Amino acid sequence: MAVSEFLEDLVSHLPALHLLQQVGHEYLTPCETMSLRGDRRSRVILKPILFEQLRKLNQITFKGQTHDFTETNLNNAIDALMDIPFDGLVKTNERAFDLLTLGKAEEQTIDGNKRSYTIQYLDWENPENNVYHITDEFEVERTASHELRRPDIVLFVNGIPFSVIECKRPDDTDAVEVGISQHLRNQRLNEVPGLFVYSQLLGSICQNDGKFATTGTARKFWSGWKEEHDDNLDVKLAKLINTPLTSMQLNRMFDSRKPAVVAKMKELLASGQRLPSPQDRLLYCLFRPERLLEMTYRYTVFDKNVKKVARYQQYFAIGETIARVTNSKGDEQRPGGVIWHTTGSGKSLTMVMLAKALSLETSIKNPRVVIVTDRVNLDRQIWKTFIACRKTVERAKSGSHLVDLVSNGKADIITTIIDKFESAATTHDLRDEGNNIFVLVDESHRSQYGLAHAKMKQVFPKACFIGFTGTPLLKKEKSTATKFGGFIHSYPMRQAVEDKAVTPILYEGRMSELHGDQKAIDKWFDRITKDLSAEQKADLKKKFRREEELTKTSERLYEIAFDLVTHFCENFKGTKFKGQFAVSSKAMALKYHQLFEQIGKAYPERRLSSRVIISPPDTREDNETIEEDDVPEIQKFWKQMMDQFGSEKKYLERTIEDFEKKPEPEIIICVDKLLTGFDAPCNTVLYIDKRLRDHNILQAIARVNRLFDGKDFGLVIDYRGIFGALDAAVKKYDALSGFDEEDLEGTFTNVDEEVAKLKERHTNVWSVFSAVQNKQDLEAMQQWLRPDDVRQDFYDALNEFSKTLQLAMSSAKFHEDTSKSTVQRYVDDMKYFRNLRAAVKQRYNEAVDYNEYEDQIRNMVDKYIGADEVKQIVEPVNIFEVDNLDEELAGIEGAAAKADYIASRVKKTCVEKMEEDPVLYQKLSEVIDEAIQEYLEKRLSEEAYLQKMFDAWNEAKNQGSSNVPPELRSDPEAKAYFRLFLDGFETVTARSAQVQEAKADYDADDGQNPRDVVAGIAAETALKAKKLIDEHKIRDWTENRDVENAMINDLDDLMFAVKGRYDLQLTGDDIDEMIEGVIRVAKRRENRR
Repeated sequence: MAVSEFLEDLVSHLPALHLLQQVGHEYLTPCETMSLRGDRRSRVILKPILFEQLRKLNQITFKGQTHDFTETNLNNAIDALMDIPFDGLVKTNERAFDLLTLGKAEEQTIDGNKRSYTIQYLDWENPENNVYHITDEFEVERTASHELRRPDIVLFVNGIPFSVIECKRPDDTDAVEVGISQHLRNQRLNEVPGLFVYSQLLGSICQNDGKFATTGTARKFWSGWKEEHDDNLDVKLAKLINTPLTSMQLNRMFDSRKPAVVAKMKELLASGQRLPSPQDRLLYCLFRPERLLEMTYRYTVFDKNVKKVARYQQYFAIGETIARVTNSKGDEQRPGGVIWHTTGSGKSLTMVMLAKALSLETSIKNPRVVIVTDRVNLDRQIWKTFIACRKTVERAKSGSHLVDLVSNGKADIITTIIDKFESAATTHDLRDEGNNIFVLVDESHRSQYGLAHAKMKQVFPKACFIGFTGTPLLKKEKSTATKFGGFIHSYPMRQAVEDKAVTPILYEGRMSELHGDQKAIDKWFDRITKDLSAEQKADLKKKFRREEELTKTSERLYEIAFDLVTHFCENFKGTKFKGQFAVSSKAMALKYHQLFEQIGKAYPERRLSSRVIISPPDTREDNETIEEDDVPEIQKFWKQMMDQFGSEKKYLERTIEDFEKKPEPEIIICVDKLLTGFDAPCNTVLYIDKRLRDHNILQAIARVNRLFDGKDFGLVIDYRGIFGALDAAVKKYDALSGFDEEDLEGTFTNVDEEVAKLKERHTNVWSVFSAVQNKQDLEAMQQWLRPDDVRQDFYDALNEFSKTLQLAMSSAKFHEDTSKSTVQRYVDDMKYFRNLRAAVKQRYNEAVDYNEYEDQIRNMVDKYIGADEVKQIVEPVNIFEVDNLDEELAGIEGAAAKADYIASRVKKTCVEKMEEDPVLYQKLSEVIDEAIQEYLEKRLSEEAYLQKMFDAWNEAKNQGSSNVPPELRSDPEAKAYFRLFLDGFETVTARSAQVQEAKADYDADDGQNPRDVVAGIAAETALKAKKLIDEHKIRDWTENRDVENAMINDLDDLMFAVKGRYDLQLTGDDIDEMIEGVIRVAKRRENRR
């Protein structure tokens, strides 16, 4: 066995088990966990351990006496946890979370008094009172199936599966992403969701990298971890990972592993000390017992059927805040401060988690939290959060209601909108001098540092004020922030982009192109009308320049509208990505909406669906008649919306919901609404025709920085020239002159900077083929891409080139600065490379990977290359479903390419089917490898290579029927047993007198081939083995140890009978190996049904 075959074990899996044991988890063997589950793979809770812990952690104190819970009540609590009705994974997980955090009430009679008492499943405040276990290769039965999934590592707290970790070998492509993919697959309804009903933290690790998430987390939100303020982390880790396990721990860990793995691991352990790895850091920082419980209890929330766990910046911001506010004495005012977390990085969630942490902090007596925001959509989220904290949360419905809530002191958490607070402070003489009041102010730069803050201080003179901001503070605001405690924690845009908590933002100014000299305008016109007829171009030019009918303002609006529609349709239409258009007035919003509709009617290929979002108009203004046609356009539009939706709230909610979840609208036009607090991940491009400054511009551009599948960046297209030519230092932009330069680092990047990488990325693709002499020789290029790693290098380089070219083709400046011949060269090479990619994916039978950005790239290909010019990749079907191989090969040119295609298809089948018929598929795999090697060494012609692959295809499709006795050909299971026995018999070289006699006769040309004699014995044995196994099969027999043992005993008797009858020289080990093989095949085939 090569080391590479078990590299995952050596560098990821076993080191993870080692470290987890060192930090307090006790290892259980797979056999032990099976026993603790009652030998049922459909169960995931280790009931005996949980029962013992419930007995240990829970007692009733009644009249000064301590009493145990009854066994019935303890079992009832366990049953309540194990038998939660499944209602979707996240909802069911939330119910389990509530039980784990709140406990289960059970009635018990003590001294004649019957009352309800709560049974707690864990001791959250004292982690050392719980027990922690780990196991590996934890077999779980799939839903409504006998197939199994085997997560690499499962962590249990009090017998409850709290964490699942997938370990990958670091040399695999995108190793951590592969682990994440396994997690997502395993959580599906038809997989093993029952395991994840109880999971809290999930991990995917590969020695040199690692990410974590929680139940139901989408791929894009899996995150790394950075431990702040621990300079000695690697010192602590080095000690832990280099402290040997006891001999008992090692023996238990190696118990079920292959001898070769054990030998190699022992060799590595004896080779000396190792350095801490990123995998070690993630495991220690998140999965050691006390941190695992802390992340679950204090830093996990549920929001709109989404489970969320804190990222590192949220964890440390909250931790530092708690440390600061608890560092006070007596009745003195607790110090506050400001938390600056970049918009889009989870600032609102940080605020909610901080409120939860404050309410749970035991060192603060009766804490009360007042959350002040300018957004009403946080209320439900906050309310749901505190259910699990057993804290009462109230929403202030008015200023007077806020006064009542503050005055009676009954609510632990109060949420209010800033205007209600101002009303309460102005009209009521309200004052609360408690120092355990915490006022959390969202977007504090807009409210906390002005009149509102003074009024809040008047009401709560000793309260602790904590401000939250998603944008850096202006210079003039920093002194005020310092006065109230200074910065508690910062997470600027640069760090958020580096951590991939948000997408980077690219900026392109379009003002100069539309309003430059005539030459620039003509070039722009030629570019956006390149697909129009001469008549359409002439008509459009009239609309742009018809002074007598259009005012300058209307002319400008039409030009921008046409440019915007063209840009969106060429780059985003037909994808999952949406857009937002910020304009300067309600009238302009309606005008642009009308222009979009006009352009779509005149040029159907430029149809763009849009909706307008504005605030209500002042109905007292501009009314001169009672006729509806004379009512101003804005009021008429508003009346239509109210007639259609019934209320402003429904109008807003319905539009946002359609934008996020439906194909249309593709773009939302707004004035002020939705430029702050609008979090739609699909929102990818922001068009601006509006003056913005300071916080407003930073808030607006952050609308497009949310993570979304396939979204590499948010794009800002500026028609107002907010940043001029964007060629000066950030500090020189007048719109941002109020900020310090270092606070703006990484806020956005000019599109030109990214497009400038195009030349290098184009070269990088060609560099993959540097050793190919004739790069126009498609056969040579395809053969060069035969190795998986070279092919992956090509795909990676092509992806980067494709995305950069797509961005460049959408950039006005790129077309202005780049010659047509250079653009055409990039386009031609893109066509060549994409056709090459399609050919090799088909040739080497790769799954079609529909990358999320593929729709955008396809738009570019259709526009600049032509849909028919690029070969489309088709997902191949299972070889057993192929009726006509020649039809599949029709689109592949060249005998060698056809042979490679067949070889890849059959090899894939061999991998998938190996456990169902190991001898057949192993031999087929070897035949293919030998043929490929002979062809590469030019010992086999293309035609001979193709013929060998045809033979292999037929052998695989017929499941090896040509080389088995006729009586077995209709029974796939018996054929697999036959090959196992034949291989075993021939390996030990049968020495029976019958075989020797046959050999002598065969040598004399008058007898039977001795191999036929052995084949006959193998066929007879296979049929009898099949009969024995079928006689023992019952429902769920693959999980039944008794049934398996009965099969083994009968097969053992059969083998010894065959050995004696035919005088076969079989050892006990030979017989055991063949029986194990037969049982494995039988189980695999049963589980495949």
